[in-house]
Amino acid sequence: MKRYVRSRARVVASLAQPLLYLLAMGYGLGPIFQRAGMGSYVQFIAPGLIAMTILFTSVFSGIELIFDRQFGFLKETFVAPVPRHWIILGRILGGATIAFLQGLLFFSVCLIAGFRWHDIGALPVAFLFMILIGIVFSAVGSAIGSALTDAQGFQFIIGFLIMPVFFLSGAMFPLDNLPKALTILTRLDPLSYGVDGLRDALNGVVHFGYATDFMVLSVVAVLLLALSSYLFSKIQL
Repeated sequence: MKRYVRSRARVVASLAQPLLYLLAMGYGLGPIFQRAGMGSYVQFIAPGLIAMTILFTSVFSGIELIFDRQFGFLKETFVAPVPRHWIILGRILGGATIAFLQGLLFFSVCLIAGFRWHDIGALPVAFLFMILIGIVFSAVGSAIGSALTDAQGFQFIIGFLIMPVFFLSGAMFPLDNLPKALTILTRLDPLSYGVDGLRDALNGVVHFGYATDFMVLSVVAVLLLALSSYLFSKIQL
């Protein structure tokens, strides 16, 4: 029951903040963005907020590892006659699937708010990037959850990590003509490539390009899957 309540609370929280950004900033800053010749701000930020929804949901899936360890469920899981790397892979893919579904839900909210996609034929590409974002950050959450035993410590680290990752991704502002230091930081942020891939598929606006976005996210996903698998294999109960 407690796990169900926690899951429902995270679902609401993961939708509430992007919705606030969509309504407050999308419509509040929309006239300024439009007068600057940049078009509709809702159209611009919607892909970034979809990525934000997936980011929040997927990365917080890692806290379940800590709760399962505290309540003894993880010990029962380890009894299963399968290697640990398959267990953590299943958890990561499960977290990514839930995050993808959350992203689809928020995508429908964006459509109600006035967002329109550029090309319906590119929707499968958008869904692919949504899945990749979910895998990358579900692996981040699982790696941190495997390394920690305290839920408060997990929330502190994730809270410190999430907002810089989100704000440096270009979800709220274009990545063109930034100061050099900020350009370097945005290029080091894996979410930048997820947002760019989504924006390219949904809006036809691109910064890095499909090939670069897909390659970077795929490489980062493989590295983080390996890291989370290693940390999960070191868990002592």
